[in-house]
Amino acid sequence: MNTLTIRLPDELRADLQQISQAESKPVSDLVRESLRRYVAVAKFRALRHRVLPFAEAQGLVTDEDVFKSLS
Repeated sequence: MNTLTIRLPDELRADLQQISQAESKPVSDLVRESLRRYVAVAKFRALRHRVLPFAEAQGLVTDEDVFKSLS
């Protein structure tokens, strides 16, 4: 595992420390989980952007369209 050093505004650091205490989790675990979620969302958005033209060509524009297609 590698180490990453970042600078945080004091307010954000204080918020992280409060959450850390409330959830009994180390700040580093909270930050890792936040980054995992951010990366997952970024990957999902990139994938959605790539497949959107193909979906639209099939008439799948809304969530309801996808649901109807799968039902």
